[in-house]
Amino acid sequence: MSQVLKLGIPAGSLQEATRELFQRAGYVISFTSRSYYPAIDDDEIECMMIRAQEMARYVEQGVLDAGITGRDWVVETGADVQEICELRFSKVSRKPVRWVLCVPNDSAVRTVADLEGKRIATEAVRVTGDYLERHGVSAQVEFSWGSTEAKPPRLADAIVEITETGSSIRANNLRIVDDVMTSTPRLIANHATMEDAWKVAKLENLALMLRSCLAAEGKVGLMLNARSENLDAVTALLPALKMPTVSRLSEEGWIAVNTIIDETTVRSLIPKLRAAGARGIVEYAINKIID
Repeated sequence: MSQVLKLGIPAGSLQEATRELFQRAGYVISFTSRSYYPAIDDDEIECMMIRAQEMARYVEQGVLDAGITGRDWVVETGADVQEICELRFSKVSRKPVRWVLCVPNDSAVRTVADLEGKRIATEAVRVTGDYLERHGVSAQVEFSWGSTEAKPPRLADAIVEITETGSSIRANNLRIVDDVMTSTPRLIANHATMEDAWKVAKLENLALMLRSCLAAEGKVGLMLNARSENLDAVTALLPALKMPTVSRLSEEGWIAVNTIIDETTVRSLIPKLRAAGARGIVEYAINKIID
C-alpha cells in the first residue's frame, strides 16, 4: 500500500488564499460545502480542513502529519512541532498579521503599563500573558469567544486582537497602543513525521514549490537583444536577482540578455533600455523562482 501524507489545510480566513497558492504551485484543491476533506489532485496527499487555531495541536498529536497555520497559533497552543518553512501569504496582502493591544479612542491608557490591574479580552490568552510578563504588568486576561472589538469599554478595558489592515480596529473606534506580536503562516510537521524519509521528501518538495510561487510574486522576466558595444550600458540598468544571463546570438555583434526584475520597475526601465540600445524587448510572466 502506498504511503499518504495527512495534510491540514486551514479553514476560515486563510482557506481561499491557501487554495490559490497550491494551485499556482501545481496542486489543485477542491472544496465542497459540507465536507472537511477537500480533494487534491495528488494521490499521495490526504487533506483535512482544520481551524488554524487548532492546527498545531493536531499536528503535535499526530492526527495530521503536517499542516499550515500561523506562527501565532503555534505559540498560543504551546504545541511541540517542527517548522518546515515560512509561507508569507495572507487573506489580503503578503504582510505579516499583527496582534495589537487596543483601547477605546477616549481611553486614558497610553502604554501597556497603564493596564496594571485592568481587564483585557483576547483570543490569544497565552500570547497576551507572555507579553504582559515581559513588560512587568499584572492584568486580568480573559478569553474572548468573538466580537472582541465590541467589548471595550463595558466588558474590558482593552483587547488584544489580530489585524491585517487595521480597518476593523478603526471602525470600532479603537486605537492601537502597542504591537504584541507579528505572525506569518508556517508549514509545520509532527516530529515522528520528520523521522519518515518518504514523508520528509514529500514535505520538502511541497515546501519548495509553495515557496517558489511566493518568491515569484511581483517579478517578471525580461528578454532583450543588444549590440556588443551597447552591452555594458544596457546591463548597468538591470537590477537582476543575481546577474543577467548573457549569450551570443547567431548574428555577429549581437547579444541576448535575460533577467528577472520587479514588475513595478518595468514602465520606467524599458524606455531607458531602449535608449541605451536594447532591441526586441520582451516582458513575460514568472510563475516560480527556485534558487
